[in-house]
Amino acid sequence: MATYPIPPDEEDRLNLLHALNILDTPSEEAFDRITRLVALILDVPIALVSLVDTDRQWFKSRIGIDENETPREVAFCAHAIAQITPLIVTDTKQDSRFMSNALVTGNPNIRFYAGVPVIPPKNQGAHK
Repeated sequence: MATYPIPPDEEDRLNLLHALNILDTPSEEAFDRITRLVALILDVPIALVSLVDTDRQWFKSRIGIDENETPREVAFCAHAIAQITPLIVTDTKQDSRFMSNALVTGNPNIRFYAGVPVIPPKNQGAHK
């Protein structure tokens, strides 16, 4: 049983993700600019451009974390992609979805999370 919500359009979402052929590709300046800007604006030590695959979250761009990916079961982004609005968690230690998450209880000790799902233009406004 998954410890994260499954988006209603999961099959279509994964098909599109795989069709983009972006997983496991080298870093790109356009994505790295996004992570640098987010880290600067939000004044946070970690900023990521994450892609949520079937069983993992893979980082197209990252600041403040050495890993290239994490299991989907601990990925905050696995929750963010299940909604169409930003997911903001102001205190991960107080949020029942994340308080026992290994990324909260151990390194990198995440305390705040903000994630925005990337929704293809034809799907903006509603999940299928």
